[in-house]
Amino acid sequence: MLDDAYGNPLGTQSSDAGSAYDLGVHRFLGAEPGVAEAFEAAIEADEGFALAHIGLARDMQLRTRPDRVKASLARARALASGLSPRERSHINTSALLLEGKSADARAAVYEHVKSWPTDVMIAQMCTSVFGLIGFSGLPGREAEQLAFITRLAPHYADNWWCRAQLAFAQLEVGQLAAAEANVDAALAANPSSAHSAHIRAHLYYESMEDKEGLRYLSDWWKTYEPAGSLYNHVSWHVGLWSLETGDLDRMWQVLDVEIAPETSQGPPLNVMTDTAALLFRAELAGVNVPVERWKALSAYALARFPKPGLGFADVHAAIAHARGGNRDALQDIIESAAGPAGDLTQTIATGYREMEDGHWARAAEHLGNAMHDHARLGGSKAQRDLIDFSLAACLVRDGRRQEARTVLSVTRPSALTKDVVAGL
Repeated sequence: MLDDAYGNPLGTQSSDAGSAYDLGVHRFLGAEPGVAEAFEAAIEADEGFALAHIGLARDMQLRTRPDRVKASLARARALASGLSPRERSHINTSALLLEGKSADARAAVYEHVKSWPTDVMIAQMCTSVFGLIGFSGLPGREAEQLAFITRLAPHYADNWWCRAQLAFAQLEVGQLAAAEANVDAALAANPSSAHSAHIRAHLYYESMEDKEGLRYLSDWWKTYEPAGSLYNHVSWHVGLWSLETGDLDRMWQVLDVEIAPETSQGPPLNVMTDTAALLFRAELAGVNVPVERWKALSAYALARFPKPGLGFADVHAAIAHARGGNRDALQDIIESAAGPAGDLTQTIATGYREMEDGHWARAAEHLGNAMHDHARLGGSKAQRDLIDFSLAACLVRDGRRQEARTVLSVTRPSALTKDVVAGL
């Protein structure tokens, strides 16, 4: 029996299938192009290789291809009898994730890694800010994120993926020196990993090294293919730094060519949230954004995320609906907010409705009520700056400029050195 790259026995006798599977896993963990092609090659070499079907389903979920997710998952389940306990657990845990049973999936991951800590495609589910912990809606989830990957780290030695994910968890709780050592080691071991490059960009952001970060990421970004699953979001970082360094022409160019729904090849969650975030942060900084852009994004958000349930998506959709004039869609988010962070979604979405209506004091009250733990929404600190800056903008427009500065001096002191909120 063959082993995978992490030392776990594989249910295939085909060396070609095993090699292709390892390549698919490697590309998936690094958000590199060609994930589906690698898993499909593994299936072609051995159609009865169940974990290759699951790997393909994972990539199809990321790409929002539900029919292909369903088909690949069904085939993996049909092949499950006779597999090892690890592979059966791998399939069962993956099925919970793929079928949207997030809380059950998170619990299953915790149990699975007790026995098989280096089953990396399962461990990966609970890492990063968009994972099962990141979107759990639980208080203190940033600390839990760090605790999870810290427990796994001894099993992975100097593995690039683990060190990168440890770095992300560390920098989200302010351990910047440790994060730097880990992400730089990860990049040295695998310079092609988009996740590692992305985490390095976050470190530049948290370290207030905007020009250095823009220069670094722009150089790395040139080598990254648009088909990569993180290309859209890496582009967002380039666009955001372009905005913050005053290069509006480049910001619009990056938005229109690399990020916007009309042109992006990225996952819909990134396309919608990155576009909304960049447009609104531009507006908060005093840049005029034509309402037609908001109307188009509101329509995209409604088509891709018609039913509230994922707080991070819903908050960004609420902004698009508010600015695009779609009051019915905005009100539906407020009234139907669901999921583990539904209460927080409702509060923030109401704040954006009040903000749109020019009720600055009421908007500030709602947004302020979310400040103590908006990490429950998921996403990174850099992404959730949008909420902090929105609150500051409301306070400024309500004639409470000093209060706005006091808020940001606590939540994001670097904002006081940049023109991120007009009038601040």
